[in-house]
Amino acid sequence: MTIDASLVLESSPDLYRVATHARGPAGSLPITAEMLLNAPSGNLFGLTQNAGMGWEPARLLDPEFLILSTHGGLRAEDGTPIALGFHSGHWEVGLLVDAAARELKLLHAVPFAGACTDPCDGRTQGTTGMMDSLPYRNDAATVLRRLIRSLPTRKGVLGIATCDKGLPAMMMALASTGALPAVLVPGGVTLLPEDGEDAGKVQTIGARFAQQQITLEYAAEVGCRACASPGGGCQFLGTAATSQVIGEALGLSLPHTALAPSGHPIWLDAARRSARALLRLHELKRGVADVLTDAAVRNAMVLHAAFGGSTNLLLHLPAIAFSAGLRRPTVDDWAAINRAVPRLVDALPNGPRGFATVQVFLAGGVPEAMLELRAAGLLDTSVETVSGETLDRCLDWWQQSERRLALRRQLEQQDGIDPDDVIMTRDRARSRGLTPTVCFPKGNLAPDGSVIKSTAIDPSLIDERNIYRHRGPAKVFTTEEAAIRAIKAGEVAHGDVVVLICGGPQGAGMQEIYQVTAALKQLPHCKHVAVITDARFSGVSTGACVGHVSPEALAGGPVGKVHDGDQIEIVIDRQRLTGSVDLVGDRETVFGADEAARRLAERRPRPDLCPHPALPDDTRIWAALVEASGGVWGGCVYDPDKIVAALEAGSTGV
Repeated sequence: MTIDASLVLESSPDLYRVATHARGPAGSLPITAEMLLNAPSGNLFGLTQNAGMGWEPARLLDPEFLILSTHGGLRAEDGTPIALGFHSGHWEVGLLVDAAARELKLLHAVPFAGACTDPCDGRTQGTTGMMDSLPYRNDAATVLRRLIRSLPTRKGVLGIATCDKGLPAMMMALASTGALPAVLVPGGVTLLPEDGEDAGKVQTIGARFAQQQITLEYAAEVGCRACASPGGGCQFLGTAATSQVIGEALGLSLPHTALAPSGHPIWLDAARRSARALLRLHELKRGVADVLTDAAVRNAMVLHAAFGGSTNLLLHLPAIAFSAGLRRPTVDDWAAINRAVPRLVDALPNGPRGFATVQVFLAGGVPEAMLELRAAGLLDTSVETVSGETLDRCLDWWQQSERRLALRRQLEQQDGIDPDDVIMTRDRARSRGLTPTVCFPKGNLAPDGSVIKSTAIDPSLIDERNIYRHRGPAKVFTTEEAAIRAIKAGEVAHGDVVVLICGGPQGAGMQEIYQVTAALKQLPHCKHVAVITDARFSGVSTGACVGHVSPEALAGGPVGKVHDGDQIEIVIDRQRLTGSVDLVGDRETVFGADEAARRLAERRPRPDLCPHPALPDDTRIWAALVEASGGVWGGCVYDPDKIVAALEAGSTGV
């Protein structure tokens, strides 16, 4: 279509009649002489603006509550798109805002609504957009906190979010509100297609087509159907779904609201009940600080282990704790929890059967897993929740609730799935071979640590002692693009160790490299290829993938000294949850980890180490700030005290 200049410059003459005055709202402000004498002018002008926007003047002094969301896109009343969102996860969130706002108004409160939309890690996989993904989280949390503070008359906050970065950002913002009541409403999940692939598997259609495993026609059909319903996070237990689980485990969300099917009445009901909960907290004079405690954070770590959640929460939960003024969990804390807590949930992509998130919801979701964890003495159930009740009271309610019985029965009748096969007892999980999910290897290539989803390693590679061992030659890449080209060209062989560096915060914004693991998975020898990287992985990644390698290459980490052909050994003990990632030789000789550590100390960094040429300046600033604030294992937060101290020290030295 060609657009003529006249269509841009000219308008219809019918538009030229422009008014300069209007009558204004009828009625008067419900103000008093004392308010005029003592109230801030902003509070008074706020009432004027509220009346101007059409709120009934007689109701202007009802308590005000702020609803913040990550809503994106523009829908017509019938749901058809006028303008698309970045992803399905925030596409229907506006319906939750609407339901909560109507409930608040019905209960004689004044709802306000604002939004800070969020990007999609799936959409930015393999693109330069991924370099903004993790940094966005901190920026969004800042914006959301500023919006909360910018309505000084609010009595509480309702946060509504769904996906990988928007939901952690929302939790960080709510966590910072202290004495103010706040409730989190998770945005739910999308449904499985009746015939097709889930949203995780469908992201591999390019790699499978390159390996001639599928036809163009098949790729086009399954790609069209994978997001089978218009709203909600992905159907697998990736970062979005895990974040919803964590929000509920922290006590920030009402029981059994994580992973609800977007658009369904039961999903909308959660928004209405959450609005009531916010008012109840206000009446009880309880704030976020009463809910978010060190014990609540530990409970969230326990649920992360029981669900087998995304490793990205190792970045997000410490950031939420920091925002609440709490101690940040350390690598040792995570390791101890994962040794103590059995995995109970069989969800995509962990398996063994791999149920969808909506099926996990029907099986009972977070509270169902909590019943077993409570019985094992692994939870602190004395903690407060946003329901206004303790976790113990909430679990007592859940155990005997009609909701629990009806939904579990529906899963069995509708999908033929025994809910006890989805969320298991400890004995059943053990008999089905479910193993703890996360292990934190160290070694001469990762002296500050790394992480691997050990349950995602191909079971055929695990020996009788439940140990995975791999030794192979390094294939080193400094960009994701170069690694993908090599994989698709068949240049990654059986036994290789793909070493992808310059992907950490300073190199590429700590990009998520699902595209690499997805491409590897399609190779006939995929299970015999390992990956180590200073970048991070998607929650749906599988295989022997070691991420978060620290220090990163561009921060002087020894991983930045690895050469092609170097011998690398990875050992993961899935029983004890210990592991190592070591250089053990070069092209010519195997000399062991200790000698390799000595030689690494003498090596110079690779000459080709550099940030990605497309790294945004915004992300460079983010990387510098998080490095000053404790880095990756500190949750990639902004610590004002440490940043200011670093700046002052720098200015003193100039």
